[in-house]
Amino acid sequence: MSSQLSFVARRRTASPALVVVAHGSRDPRALRTVGALLERVRALRPGLPVHLGHIELNEPLLTDTLAGLEGEDVVLVPLLLGRGYHIKRDIPEMAAATHPHARVAGALGPHPLLVDTLVSRLDEAGWPSRATDAERRETAVVLAAAGSRDPDNAADTNRTAHLLSARLGVPVVPAYASTAEPAVPRAITDLTARGYTRIAVASYFTAPGRFATESAQAAPWLVSAPLGTHDAMARLLLHRYDENTAANGNSNAA
Repeated sequence: MSSQLSFVARRRTASPALVVVAHGSRDPRALRTVGALLERVRALRPGLPVHLGHIELNEPLLTDTLAGLEGEDVVLVPLLLGRGYHIKRDIPEMAAATHPHARVAGALGPHPLLVDTLVSRLDEAGWPSRATDAERRETAVVLAAAGSRDPDNAADTNRTAHLLSARLGVPVVPAYASTAEPAVPRAITDLTARGYTRIAVASYFTAPGRFATESAQAAPWLVSAPLGTHDAMARLLLHRYDENTAANGNSNAA
């Protein structure tokens, strides 16, 4: 075997590289947040090659990241909370153009680790952990998400809302910052008309940005921060990576 072939063989027997695929944002806070989240992932899994690629708006673009990983096994884990066009079309097509053997993991949600993060962010915002029965009857949550025309995305968000409602013991209504209905302000209006006087907004966004800001501005009571760099988010990225590598004959320690 030539030295070049031996080198390629060694690279392919190592753990696949993890490429976290972020959407990209014009808000500089988003890029900082994603970078900090990747540092948490690296701290949890020392020695695992962890890279970043964006679908649009920010560098490095996914195609550039993959071009730099030519010849390596790669697992792409979308930093996206539900199924939709980006996962079904954009990311696979971008991968096919520059790294045909790259494997694409599923969306982050729905998953209990996302619910852990949402509950933690609500607690940070002042969620009443010892509400009376009367207060609980007046309390509801709007799960504010980005929105998509894909019905699978709505199904994933609805499932997360159901899981969050079970954890909090109050109604949780999914709503959207764009594209889908109901819009966040409409969901708040509807809940108010139903008699709820304590309506919190749970920010179901991976990082700060326009959608998260607009949703927060509509909140009549508590509003939580985006999911961001929470430890459960880093563990979920690794969980999706491990699912994919296990399905393809590799395994990694948690």
